[in-house]
Amino acid sequence: MMEILDLITRLAIGFASKLSELIYWFRPSLFQGSPYSEIEWDNPGFLLLIYAIPIILLARLLLDEYLSQKLASAFPKGEIQWSPLSLLRFLPPIIMGLVLLFLISAIARPQIHNEKVDQWTEGIDIMLVVDISTSMQIQDFKPNRLEAAKNAARDFINGRFGDRIGLVIFSGEAYSLAPLTTDYDLLFTYIDDISFNKISTNGTAIGSAIGVGINRMRESESKTKVMILLSDGDNNAGNIDPLSAADLAQAFDIKIYSIGIGREGRVPIGKDIWGRTEYSTNTLDETTLRKIADIGNGEFYRVSNNKALEEVFARIDQYEKVEIKESRYTITTDLYHIYLTWAVALFLLWLLIKSTFISNALED
Repeated sequence: MMEILDLITRLAIGFASKLSELIYWFRPSLFQGSPYSEIEWDNPGFLLLIYAIPIILLARLLLDEYLSQKLASAFPKGEIQWSPLSLLRFLPPIIMGLVLLFLISAIARPQIHNEKVDQWTEGIDIMLVVDISTSMQIQDFKPNRLEAAKNAARDFINGRFGDRIGLVIFSGEAYSLAPLTTDYDLLFTYIDDISFNKISTNGTAIGSAIGVGINRMRESESKTKVMILLSDGDNNAGNIDPLSAADLAQAFDIKIYSIGIGREGRVPIGKDIWGRTEYSTNTLDETTLRKIADIGNGEFYRVSNNKALEEVFARIDQYEKVEIKESRYTITTDLYHIYLTWAVALFLLWLLIKSTFISNALED
């Protein structure tokens, strides 16, 4: 039983395949000469010959009428009856007209042109360096500073084309979360997985984070290398001084944009068990972040809400745009063989019916 079902399935698949090929040969666009159709004609002047087809058929009919021999005969009037089958007499000339139509169409050389566009760019290397210390839980951004940073990073990556982007996270230590890659879906996955428990060591190791980013970019051959550093605190951990790390980045031609996120002073950090908002005092070493950007030939930004953070990333996105180049080429597919095949098939049909009851032996 299973063998029979398998055989029926294979036959059905084969039938569907053949049917799809047949439908292709019967596409309406194959019979259109309109400039609005998908077909273009390499020799459109030959299409003017189509108007000669009815003239040729009419001339042949008139010549047959006046030059063919006629045999006089007489039938009683009651025996002369018209039959719809007599209309079949017009079928051979109609088929011959179609033969001429397809031959002329084939000579006009129908084609389909598909333009393909390839886009590419030399691209730049970008390293996102994101602070995930406990202070990033502060809720002066919605829902908190870290989630706001992650959302801005996603939007930034969405706007890039052909650039390699990597990801470094840090708190008391720095950790390379993603190498430089053009697999943006992979980057989104890494960003989604960022949480405060990724690094157990408390603190803010800005210098170490820059160092890890440099290590990922130092062998890059890209003409432009950019590091975007986002932090909300003072450098109080790690074994590398932030300014020394910035000097090293400059030596490797890495431009640094530094973003100080959050307000200073008393800021909300969440709610207690009674639902009351809890506050904490926050400080930000803006001076160091400014110096890092100056040494790295970049810019420093200070943001205090979600919208400002998004605008900063959008501005950096515009600053670091590269020219996208295009290569356009056309793929041409000739269709004349389809029209020629139709012409041959109809001509054979015309020869066949000329030998049947449709023809009048006395005239044809």
